[in-house]
Amino acid sequence: MSDIKQLLIIGCGNMGGAMLAGWLKAGIDPSRFAVLDPMLEETPEGVALYRSPEDVPGTHDAVMLGFKPQQLGKLAPGMQSVTGEGVAIYSLLAGITLAQLKEAYPSASAHIRVMPNLASRINKSPIILLQSGLPDGDRDAVFTFFDALGTAVWLEDEAKFDLVTALAGSGPGFVYRFIDALASAATELGLDPDQSEALALAMVDGASSLVAGETISPGELADRVASPGGMTREGMNVLDEGGALKTLLVECLRATRDRGAELSAGTA
Repeated sequence: MSDIKQLLIIGCGNMGGAMLAGWLKAGIDPSRFAVLDPMLEETPEGVALYRSPEDVPGTHDAVMLGFKPQQLGKLAPGMQSVTGEGVAIYSLLAGITLAQLKEAYPSASAHIRVMPNLASRINKSPIILLQSGLPDGDRDAVFTFFDALGTAVWLEDEAKFDLVTALAGSGPGFVYRFIDALASAATELGLDPDQSEALALAMVDGASSLVAGETISPGELADRVASPGGMTREGMNVLDEGGALKTLLVECLRATRDRGAELSAGTA
């Protein structure tokens, strides 16, 4: 079974930095990582930092793309020296398909789409993986490497990748909006702003931790919390009326998913 022995991260921004921090937190040797980024000021201790492809010694067997998807066409031609034969390409680029990765990096040995979220930093991110070109014997090792960041899942149907990205990759942004809106609503009704935020954060933390350990569904748990005729049920009636919350979130995920298709088509 092959493993990712040396990973070169190209563009180590918020997401790449979160993943790197998560791998190091999981106890993976920092010498297994290197970063190629002309703008980054520094890397964690033990992680090499390079400013241009010409500086990279070529000892890596994997490259992870962490720049903006709109930059692929501009940056790919200058990276061929570090993405050649024997190197697997791991892409964080939202909306960029396997076919587009193969066209941009034709000499790479394998092409893998990866969709994490920022909870990678604390090893609690879902990690969606979709691959082309990996030998069967390598899939388990790749899975284990990314599973260290949370919960890895192989996806076999690329047509669903933008949707799972909307749910698992973009989802934290929607949750943060909900927390902020819940706290703002309490403030509007008379609670101190700092107290509103602290209570909303503590509530969401506890609720998510509890449901993660349950064997029943979140919907059933919600109904158990809401006693007939009680306070919680009265509030849930507002969310449930006419399927209001579900309708809103369907449109939210649809817009996010469709943006991925636009990025892929180059209509950004």
